[in-house]
Amino acid sequence: MNGRPLAPRVLGRRVPLPLVAWLTLVWVTLWGDISPANVLGGIAAGTVVSWLLPLPALDPGIRARPVALARFLLYFGWDLVISTARVVFYVFRPGPPPAQLIRVQLRTSSEPMTVLIMTALSNVPGSIVVDAYLAERCLMLHVLGIPGDATEKVRGDVTALESRVVAAFGTRADQEELRTP
Repeated sequence: MNGRPLAPRVLGRRVPLPLVAWLTLVWVTLWGDISPANVLGGIAAGTVVSWLLPLPALDPGIRARPVALARFLLYFGWDLVISTARVVFYVFRPGPPPAQLIRVQLRTSSEPMTVLIMTALSNVPGSIVVDAYLAERCLMLHVLGIPGDATEKVRGDVTALESRVVAAFGTRADQEELRTP
């Protein structure tokens, strides 16, 4: 077998069957009627389009690992609850809430992992990524609602989040990068 059973060759070019199936679904949806002629027309159109306009093979650099993903989601959900409670407390408390800008060093150099980490941090109430220095692997975070000097706590939390994100979505190279000092 050629290693790509979902993309057989047609007249010398690969035709990805999942893309043909998707284009067939779009074709039938646009026609608004599921009939044998529409399905065959969709298959023909999908095959011709994917053969004439081949897409490059892309690797987004993300892998999903179910157990690690469940662990990430549990911790993320808990963090959402605690952070929301903290922000609500400071909304109803008189006076300004404690706020800090904290620079956090990441261990990963993977852009997809950095984007996932930034997304997770920005979705938690009371924290937002203000700036990202990708060349230096650093994030600048605005953190709300943690009294005192929260630098070490926030850095530890981000390091733990980074480990969970890479465990849930990272490639083997991403995981190795976190293991090396």
